[in-house]
Amino acid sequence: MKKIFRKIHLWLSVPFGLIIAIICFSGAMLVFETEITEWCHPTRYFVEEVKEEPLPVGRLVRAVNEQLPDTLSIAGVQIPNNPKRNYRMSFSGQNRMAAVYVDPYTGNIRDLQLGGQKNFFTVMRQLHRWLLGSFKRDGSFSLGKTVVGVSTLLFVFVLISGIIIWIPKTKKALLIRLKIKLKYGWKRFWHDLHVAGGIYAVLLLLAMSLTGLTYSFTWYRNGFYRVFGADIPQMGHGGGGAPAPQAVVDSTAIIADSAVNRGGRGEYQRGGRGGGEYQRGGGGRPENTGDTPRGGRGNRGGGRPEYAGNTSHEGRSGRVNYRQWQTIVDQLKTQYPDSRSISIQDGRASVSLSEYGNGRASDSYVFDAQTGDITETSYYKDSNKSGKLRGWIYAVHVGSWGGITTRILSFLAALLGTALPLTGYYLWISRLWNRKRRHRESS
Repeated sequence: MKKIFRKIHLWLSVPFGLIIAIICFSGAMLVFETEITEWCHPTRYFVEEVKEEPLPVGRLVRAVNEQLPDTLSIAGVQIPNNPKRNYRMSFSGQNRMAAVYVDPYTGNIRDLQLGGQKNFFTVMRQLHRWLLGSFKRDGSFSLGKTVVGVSTLLFVFVLISGIIIWIPKTKKALLIRLKIKLKYGWKRFWHDLHVAGGIYAVLLLLAMSLTGLTYSFTWYRNGFYRVFGADIPQMGHGGGGAPAPQAVVDSTAIIADSAVNRGGRGEYQRGGRGGGEYQRGGGGRPENTGDTPRGGRGNRGGGRPEYAGNTSHEGRSGRVNYRQWQTIVDQLKTQYPDSRSISIQDGRASVSLSEYGNGRASDSYVFDAQTGDITETSYYKDSNKSGKLRGWIYAVHVGSWGGITTRILSFLAALLGTALPLTGYYLWISRLWNRKRRHRESS
């Protein structure tokens, strides 16, 4: 029986091993994307000086709009619970990656990101999901995505066959196969890294592969949800199931769907479910009605809206009362003292919840934009099983479900997943070379 599984293990690994190594390596690189990005751009994410109280939301929005070009206007605000972090504001009519980072104590813009910038992490994400191809929003065929999906599916069979091959017959053999020896030369080291390293990482690699496949194949995702007794979700055109791009704001687009993740960090950075509502913008850029001109700017056709005082402005969706935004924020801060962040836009607010488990868990509210009265509440604990499962799939895939500990373990497992095909190639080629050499010597 093991002989059959050895052949399966070998002949699935040889043609797809390099692709599997690329997928695992790019996934590993995305695990700590947020921490690395924050380290490289501290002014974008952290305030200059923590003061006693941040400015009211209305004053902040007005201050930011005065610093922005007329083609941009604020649609929503994401407020982290951490007082050392900047606020993130999204725009009307812009892509969801576009945002401005603002010091909540001064109202000064710390960084403006309009999306689309290429960097190391966007390349890693494109490698991980599409092998440097592009995301097909219309659900049309994507060669890169298909190759990634097929390779991941075969990787599952490679891992399972590897477990069967690894199972020792005796306790002594078990102890030997769990050790990675360094003193018997490089060939022995590569062998032990492949055999022992593989068994240490196999459970996490299987978890990441099985959850990642839900983003590749409709038939697999539907079956996955049925197994867990959840309704089949509708996930965009063509049912491809690929999560919407989300990462730090200067990225274009799973171990990362990078996030994140990554208290007060996860949803604030990656704009997951806790912040997704306002990030989509909506309604286009608010138009100026000409009712509140100031210094001539209010009369610019199609320009950025001007404000009546510090609390409201006119837009396509009607009058926006920022004073009520502040009322809702204060109420939610009292109600959720340990939340990660609060996101608010005209008439809607959401609270990003715990750091562990489903990192996208959030409670959502609908409120009267003029009176500030909450008219509708949707608690995460009452949400359907499909929505909860979707968040858990992502959390398991990127390793964020257990906080920093599981993220480190997932990072190490992904690195071992990168090494397994490479060490496997080395052992296979060495075996062929030795067989050929012995054949020459005997002839």
